[in-house]
Amino acid sequence: MDCIFCKIIAGEIPCYKVYEDENVLAFLDLDPCADGHTLVIPKKHSDAFVEMAPEESGKLFEAVNKVSNQIMDKMENITGLTIGMNTYETAGQTVMHTHVHIFPRYEGDGGGTTHDIVDSAKSKEAEYLKQINEQLTK
Repeated sequence: MDCIFCKIIAGEIPCYKVYEDENVLAFLDLDPCADGHTLVIPKKHSDAFVEMAPEESGKLFEAVNKVSNQIMDKMENITGLTIGMNTYETAGQTVMHTHVHIFPRYEGDGGGTTHDIVDSAKSKEAEYLKQINEQLTK
C-alpha cells in the first residue's frame, strides 16, 4: 500500500508517537502549524472520515479526547485547542487516510477560528436556512 500513514502504523516510517492503542495512533505532524500539532489516525485504513463505521469513528474521537487532554495538561502556555479534519481533496485533505488535527493554541498566536476557513457560505446562509426550514416543516 502506498499510504504514508499505513506505513507509519506498520513501523516502516518513523514518527514521534504521542499516544497509541489497539485502534489509533497519534503522532506529531512533520510539518506543524503550531508547536505540538498532533495527528490522530485510525489504524484501520479509510480514505475519509465519512467512510468510517460509526463504532470506528467513535474510537477515533475517544482517542482525540484523550490526546487533547494530554496536550492541555502537559504542554506549557496552551490556552486552547483547535481540532479539525479535512475530508476529501476539496476540503484540503492531502493524505487519503482519515486523520484528525489537534492544533495547540496560544494567547495571541494569530490563528483564527474554524469559521475563517471558508466564508462562501455567508452569502448563501439565508437560502440554506430557507431550505432547512422547508424540510423541517414537511
